Amino acid sequence: MVILQQGDYVWLDLKTGREFDVPIGAVVKLCESGLIQVLDDEGNEHWISPQNATHIKPMHPTSVHGVEDMIRLGDLNEAGILRNLLIRYTEHVIYTNCGGRTYTGSILVAVNPYQLLPIYTAEQIRLYTNKKIGEMPPHIFGIADNCYFNMQRSNKDQCCIISGESGAGKTESTKLILQFLASISGQHSWIEQQVLEANPILEAFGNAKTIRNDNSSRFGKYIDIHFNKKGAIEGAKIEQYLLEKSRVCRQAQDERNYHIFYCMLKGMTPTEKKDLNLGQAIDYTYLTMGNCTVCDGRDDLKDYCNILSAMKVLMFTETENWEISKLLASILHMGNIHFRARTYANLDACVVVQSPDLVTATMLLEVKPRDMMDCLTTRTLITRGESVSTPLSMDQALDVRDAFVKGIYGRLFVWIVDKINAAIYKPPANETQSVRKSIGLLDIFGFENFTINSFEQLCINFANENLQQFFVRHVFKLEQEEYNLENINWQHIEFTDNQDALDMIAIKPMNIISLIDEESKFPKGTEATMLYKLNSQHKLNSYYIPPKNTYETKFGIQHFAGVVHYETKGFLEKNRDSLHGDIIQLVHSSKNKFIKQIFQADVAMGVETRKRSPTLSSQFKRSLELLMRTLGACQPFFVRCIKPNEFKKPMLFDRELCVRQLRYSGMMETIRIRRAGYPIRHTFTEFVDRYRVLVPGVKPAHKQEDLHGTCQCIAEGVLGREGDWQIGKTKIFLKDHHDMMLEIERDKAITDKVILIQKAVRCFKERTHFLKMKKSVILIQKMWRGYYCRKNYSAMQIGFLRLQALFRSRKLCRTYRSARYHVTHLQACCRGFW
Repeated sequence: MVILQQGDYVWLDLKTGREFDVPIGAVVKLCESGLIQVLDDEGNEHWISPQNATHIKPMHPTSVHGVEDMIRLGDLNEAGILRNLLIRYTEHVIYTNCGGRTYTGSILVAVNPYQLLPIYTAEQIRLYTNKKIGEMPPHIFGIADNCYFNMQRSNKDQCCIISGESGAGKTESTKLILQFLASISGQHSWIEQQVLEANPILEAFGNAKTIRNDNSSRFGKYIDIHFNKKGAIEGAKIEQYLLEKSRVCRQAQDERNYHIFYCMLKGMTPTEKKDLNLGQAIDYTYLTMGNCTVCDGRDDLKDYCNILSAMKVLMFTETENWEISKLLASILHMGNIHFRARTYANLDACVVVQSPDLVTATMLLEVKPRDMMDCLTTRTLITRGESVSTPLSMDQALDVRDAFVKGIYGRLFVWIVDKINAAIYKPPANETQSVRKSIGLLDIFGFENFTINSFEQLCINFANENLQQFFVRHVFKLEQEEYNLENINWQHIEFTDNQDALDMIAIKPMNIISLIDEESKFPKGTEATMLYKLNSQHKLNSYYIPPKNTYETKFGIQHFAGVVHYETKGFLEKNRDSLHGDIIQLVHSSKNKFIKQIFQADVAMGVETRKRSPTLSSQFKRSLELLMRTLGACQPFFVRCIKPNEFKKPMLFDRELCVRQLRYSGMMETIRIRRAGYPIRHTFTEFVDRYRVLVPGVKPAHKQEDLHGTCQCIAEGVLGREGDWQIGKTKIFLKDHHDMMLEIERDKAITDKVILIQKAVRCFKERTHFLKMKKSVILIQKMWRGYYCRKNYSAMQIGFLRLQALFRSRKLCRTYRSARYHVTHLQACCRGFW
């Protein structure tokens, strides 16, 4: 029996029976009268009797206040993971590491705060630069920093896969990583600015407000950022996937069309709007289908200014901007074109209702009004070399109009991406191909499950199945396979594998994608025949959910994230993604050079070629395969974005929603395998060359005969014999703390060697300087002594000459005086004698 006291934290299992219900954390408020009062994490009080005490379990101390890395949780279960995220979220800490640093990168869990937090400043960038995982609290900048410096250290391409549901914050995470990489790459050059400025343009033309997200990416993108050998950004390339073109023509309730339309109508000058005959957003059918023309938190006028500014940076000319505006305006006017039903020769037909919108649309597209009306209301068929014109019903005419509009917008978007790439992409020179490195950022649509799911949702969820399999493969499959290959002592961990679902959707023969493609190519193929084939082929597959009856037009798939039912209406037309010859002919007749340019590939095709053009699903599948190959060649980092609630409100944490996302993302298995496994591993050669500095006298790897023994010697010397590390056949396997210890010791050893080298260099430098000074001093002394001696000699010489002169004068004076004395004495004697 558990003995509880006031203030103890416990797990409370209410056993509601709901699918995504897990035990909730609670604190004991009162223990008396045989009853226990607890207050759970949602603020609800519960009275527990001794008979129901089995519902209560003590909480591990790590779950009380939370941990930065969920590998350290004592309660390693869904409830512990969920409460850890909840505690940190209520403290405005939205980032949490999941399972330490993997051998290929890191896994970061990011919970969308739905508010602006002051954690993305220049000071934060400085703090997270050149730091190892664990040195600083978890942060998106930490992932970006490790991605960058791992690229520098291993000289291998990196990628960061940002996944999560729509509205979980994937696009914002991508922008933050871009901001960090541009900041730390060193040069702050024009190309870095151009890479950053691509985002506002892509968001304007590819993002829209949905029920779940005010800035939802309605396309996928892979940004490959290229670095030179010095680590500076020298270019980038953007790949786009599956733009949701149908959004141009229709939106669900409370949703908007693409941002660019609303920004344009708010930001254009009155003169520009007059030239394009534009009014307000509420005037256009294509912008009001969702009864939502304003998005809280977005300033369309300010955004339009940012878009124009970004276009200047990315070398869009004024002429190109105006041509883009003309096409966007023509789309809006075409959406206001109406038809009136008619009957000709017992055939349903229709005519275009004359309106100013029709005139303006034809003027902007620079085609003849009659050609436009004929194109929208009739279809030309070529049989045995003869053309036959048949009328279209009103529904068919609306479909043709919408198909034309989607064709214009889709091709315009591709042209814009190509234009951006022309500005930011720098093809590698032959001599630099070996040293050029890259970091790829994948921001792709999240898993979607709406009330009505169509062909776009099937493609989107197929992409997410591939990404989930990539994650599963890298985190679980490859890791456990490597342990087995290297004969590492290991207890196998079970995980959820979605390979069977992928096989059914797109890999095995007669898969769902191939059956849809096959039916799309049949002239008489319909959604009904397609659904019949799907049911016949896959009704026994546990991942396929057939319609409940013969009248239902939906089928379901058991995805890794749950069951999604797809409405087959419109599947084949969307998959064909083709424009009939009349529209191509209309474009060909246009005098507008820009629309001809974006339709250039279509105009160049013949009718027979168009019939054999690949379907949208086959194009998307091929692009996805290329993407997965690209990701497979890189060292991956993962950012798992979590949506805390469906209402886009801050500080609201929906436990069941978060449990569902954690469960299908495999977070539980990820943490378990990270705790039990060896996330750091090096080949013997890499280990010896990197850490031989820790043991004196160890030679480089290429001079070693017994690399296995050398690795063991180094590991035992630093980590100890009893450490939880293992040596396999070709690699050494380490825990996170081992890697940290080795890196710290290596830094110390290298620092000691550096200090020794610095001492020797400084000694040599100082001695050289001393000897130079000594030589100079001796020379100065020699010159001074010579000068001094010469000066003294000259003075002495002058003195001796003066002395000699005085001596001679005295001698002569004495001789003179003596002679004079003798003369005068002689004279005196003579005179006396005389």
